[in-house]
Amino acid sequence: MKRLTFALLLVAAACKQEQSAVAPSVAQTPPPSSAQTAAPPAFVHDPHSYARPDEVRVTHLALDLDVDFAKKQLAGTAALTIQRTRPNASTLTLDTHDLAIQSVALNPGNVPAQFALATADPILGSKLTIPLQPATNTVVIRYASSPGARALQWLEPAMTAGKKQPFLLSQSEAILARTWVPLQDSPQVRFTYEATIRVPHELMAVMSAENVTQRSADGVYHFTMPQPVPSYLMALGVGDLAFRAFDGRSGVYAEVPVIDAASREFSDTPKMIGAAEQLYGPYRWGRYDLLVLPPSFPYGGMENPRLTFLTPTVIAGDKSLVSLIAHELAHSWSGNLVTNATWNDFWLNEGFTTYFEHRITEALYGREYSEMLWLLGLTQVKEELPTLPVKDQALYLDLTGRDPDDAPDLVYEKGALFLRLLEEKAGRARWDQFLRGYFDAHAFQSMTTTRFIDALKQGLPDVVQQVKVEEWIYGPGLPANCPQPHSEAFAKVEAAAKQFASGGPASAIDMTKWSSHERQHFVESLPSLTPARMGELDARFHFTDSGNSEVLFAWLMKSVEDRYKTAYPAIERFLTSQGRRKFVKPLYAALWSHAEDRAFAKEVYAKARASYHPVTQSAVDDTLK
Repeated sequence: MKRLTFALLLVAAACKQEQSAVAPSVAQTPPPSSAQTAAPPAFVHDPHSYARPDEVRVTHLALDLDVDFAKKQLAGTAALTIQRTRPNASTLTLDTHDLAIQSVALNPGNVPAQFALATADPILGSKLTIPLQPATNTVVIRYASSPGARALQWLEPAMTAGKKQPFLLSQSEAILARTWVPLQDSPQVRFTYEATIRVPHELMAVMSAENVTQRSADGVYHFTMPQPVPSYLMALGVGDLAFRAFDGRSGVYAEVPVIDAASREFSDTPKMIGAAEQLYGPYRWGRYDLLVLPPSFPYGGMENPRLTFLTPTVIAGDKSLVSLIAHELAHSWSGNLVTNATWNDFWLNEGFTTYFEHRITEALYGREYSEMLWLLGLTQVKEELPTLPVKDQALYLDLTGRDPDDAPDLVYEKGALFLRLLEEKAGRARWDQFLRGYFDAHAFQSMTTTRFIDALKQGLPDVVQQVKVEEWIYGPGLPANCPQPHSEAFAKVEAAAKQFASGGPASAIDMTKWSSHERQHFVESLPSLTPARMGELDARFHFTDSGNSEVLFAWLMKSVEDRYKTAYPAIERFLTSQGRRKFVKPLYAALWSHAEDRAFAKEVYAKARASYHPVTQSAVDDTLK
């Protein structure tokens, strides 16, 4: 998942787009590796799940669901194939949250079963316990989701690009899959799945699975996910969708009015897949497609296998934000292939992926570009650290009793910097060999921080002695041996910002050859300015009207800080036109920090709240309390 998008790439020339009216053939999935078929790692306690996979483990899920937009409800059955980890285990324990459990049957024999649904915890939901018979191999649960299910967002037509049809999207990470399916909602439990989804005939359904590229006339869609995945990577989207292919194994789904722009913007995706495979081995998920969602999607992207979910805020028209795809693609190795065992180990997903993202962008666009991105990330870490308690400045986090969605974003770039340090000490060739072996050895398995340290000590023992591993992983802040990226381009940007801050005219600054991330860094490098000086910059560079969401966000945050009221209508437009939590939460917090802006913040939020995903609503509700 990409909460923070540091990469703002500007590609000089768009690749020639490959057009095809024929649906692409599905690439053959590589045969399961020995790691995929090996016994799962030993069970570790997951503070965010009631499940007991050390007793009974779900290995396959079969869904049969009706999508009801009028009721804002998914209803049908979930059939769970189980395997007893402890031979005499007699109870299956599942995670649910606000699900109406109507009946449970045990197979073979379709035997009705008694079940117990415990009192709900506000974060974890309700434990569902089901007694098993000795011969039980499948448990079939008939249920319905709540209209308020936190994983699901039901969008009215007015909230979509086409304005004619509704839209449904899911967001299961971190522990929200249990709000639409009863299952073992822990990242250390992997299962294959299949699904039959019924939707209004004028809409199209897609999942993080093998998808069709044409609309079904009867509104019935069948899906298969042959690779085992954790619950948070199960995803569903339903809307007025179209598909465009990039090549034989990748393409993009989007609403009809958006599909052409999305196809142009993301046409470098096949190049990214090739660059990633060159680094760390074959892509093991068959196809890699994208789904562009309505603007209310709360994150930059979500790495659902086979179908990355994307915010439309990265469609800038010049490919300047497409590194977000590099991040979500990188998750196909770090996160999806080798998965954090619990959310306390979240850095193993996001720190690795951010490092891998930088390596992909370096391979495609050069070292200077990637160094700028490293610097943007380091700047973000330094800005975030003072806002966090000491316990949340480490990579390994104790999130017991907390919603894992509240984990600080620090782990993304601090984790990446730690891996860069390991690379620098080991040498790139040796480090890449270690990482490729790490992904191969632990493919389709979960990983704890302790197990990773053991693998590091075994594979690179001399490096471990040099880098203070324990301090990086369990200690606060940035250790003294933190890598120091350097960018000549950013040095020039900082000089220009300093010159302007010292009284120089805006007309002396030439941004005609600057990339989007250079413009962003310029704004973020400025000290406090008067509204008049802000106006001088705006008149010359039109920051308030920027079509790049990252540059615009930096400018709007700066406008609140420096009381540049001319930009406030743009702040309202920005907050009411998209719901990306990365942008929305800080902007409301900045407004709320000024007493004179609080009425404005409340007024804007009253207009926008209904269009935000529940994840974003919760974040802003807390901010404006």
